[in-house]
Amino acid sequence: MTTISKSLLILLVAGLLAMTAVKPTRVVFFGDSITQAGVNPGGYIDRLKKVMPADQFELIGAGIGGNKIYDLFLRMDDDVLAKQPDVVVIWVGVNDVWHKASSGTGTDPDKFVKFYEAVVKKLKAANIRVILCTPATIGERTDMSNQQDGDLNQYSRFIRELAQRNNLPLVDLRKAFLDYNLKNNPENKEKGILTTDRVHLNDAGNQLVAEQMQQVLMAGK
Repeated sequence: MTTISKSLLILLVAGLLAMTAVKPTRVVFFGDSITQAGVNPGGYIDRLKKVMPADQFELIGAGIGGNKIYDLFLRMDDDVLAKQPDVVVIWVGVNDVWHKASSGTGTDPDKFVKFYEAVVKKLKAANIRVILCTPATIGERTDMSNQQDGDLNQYSRFIRELAQRNNLPLVDLRKAFLDYNLKNNPENKEKGILTTDRVHLNDAGNQLVAEQMQQVLMAGK
């Protein structure tokens, strides 16, 4: 074989290998201000980028502060589908509950379920793997004395049922946060264990969310 032939063969093999190289799984985290902050240094998405193989995962944040489930539905074409993700992690629900008391808005239970189902249906129709998350907390007291524990438990149940009906993976952050606080919040404080203000994450909260997300993402590989 001539030197030229060898060179051509090497180029051909290299080209074929490049064509067959596996692209990293593109994951979009779709949510509200908690996810918006997740891309910042120390945020849960930033932490995931540091521990998950970059050649296997491309992680993208798509969070906007104040978003409720119908906001996600309205912006999913531009902010999610346009990015052509392989996986979408939906983490929403806090504002749907929280804003009922803080600003008199929020989302009624029946509308929450319908919009959530519509989001899931559209993502699945695009052959995207969908992962659901329950809303974590609006207050960290463990005795169910936080003002909106009842609603938050109800909306978390809706999401668990949606995951079960659609055979989708679930990151049950509501349960994970309560379990953590039962072990680490003996004084029954309403904030400061996993959150800065009852809702948004501190360092420990970001670390816990990153660990919970990583388990489910890696299980899907």
